[in-house]
Amino acid sequence: MIKDITLGQYIPGESFVHKLDPRIKIIISIIFISSLFIINNFKGYIFVVAFIATTIIISKVPFKFIYKGLKPIFILLIFTAFINIFMTTGEGTPLIHWKFIKIYKEGLILAAFMIIRLTFLIIGTSLLTLTTSPIELTDGIEKLLNPFRKIGIPSHELAMMMTIALRFIPTLMDETDKIMKAQMARGADFESGNLFARAKNLIPLLVPLFISSFRRADELAMAMEARCYRGGEGRTRMKVLKLENRDYIASSFTVLYVLLCIFSRS
Repeated sequence: MIKDITLGQYIPGESFVHKLDPRIKIIISIIFISSLFIINNFKGYIFVVAFIATTIIISKVPFKFIYKGLKPIFILLIFTAFINIFMTTGEGTPLIHWKFIKIYKEGLILAAFMIIRLTFLIIGTSLLTLTTSPIELTDGIEKLLNPFRKIGIPSHELAMMMTIALRFIPTLMDETDKIMKAQMARGADFESGNLFARAKNLIPLLVPLFISSFRRADELAMAMEARCYRGGEGRTRMKVLKLENRDYIASSFTVLYVLLCIFSRS
């Protein structure tokens, strides 16, 4: 399951989505996430499916990466469904009534609605990192945060910090996998027992993982200092961000999608 986490990974490509301005992709991702909370019925998810499917096809991202990104949240989806099914009450007669357990039709509908919303949320955020390199993501976040510099917010440092944190997710996952395999070779058991026993068995992973994380952070800081990194003041970029026709086309397509989502509420 560790290797199935796709958040922070980047798949190089020359597709229409890959070539979009990172600022546009970040804004579209935020709009997409917001649209999931605008929709209040299953009919609206038809437009979400069309939007996501079109983006995946145009980006040429293998579907296996999308599927791998959903596997780690399978337990979360089950937990979400469990909470909504058993904690939601309805006005009519419950579909299932056994002792203190009551399951209503409204609970089943809400559980399905929340599972679909969470699934699309993960897919949308994964597509952003899968089609945008860490450097482009840093530049995009910094440009979007530049207006806040007037009130003292360090946009470059904040963007760099966010991007480094996102970029190191796959690295830490690989490190965790290596530590698990090393400890399993020495007799550690991470697969048997119930959920609480498995969680307890993961505790020995924390110490070497934290040590490795601090060591990588120190190496990164030394490498940046050796290259005379002093923040964003006076720095130039090899690639200057500039909006092109494809960015306006993608923005127009997103506006149409949002209008359809709003229209589906009625």
